[in-house]
Amino acid sequence: MSIYVGNLAYSVTQDELKAVFTEYGSVKRVYLPTDRESGRPRGFGFVEMDSEEEEEAAIEDLDGAEWLGR
Repeated sequence: MSIYVGNLAYSVTQDELKAVFTEYGSVKRVYLPTDRESGRPRGFGFVEMDSEEEEEAAIEDLDGAEWLGR
């Protein structure tokens, strides 16, 4: 399962997002889509973790959280 992470600051990097989710378990993959024309991040991303339990714990704790002003 992939976790959709929305309303991210445009300055967030894959490494920063991975660091946040690593607190909840092992992160397999982080993907931050970019705009085709500008190359700028689109303000959302996807995180995949090793187990569904880790994903659910991250979702429960981070849902509605504010990070970097967003």
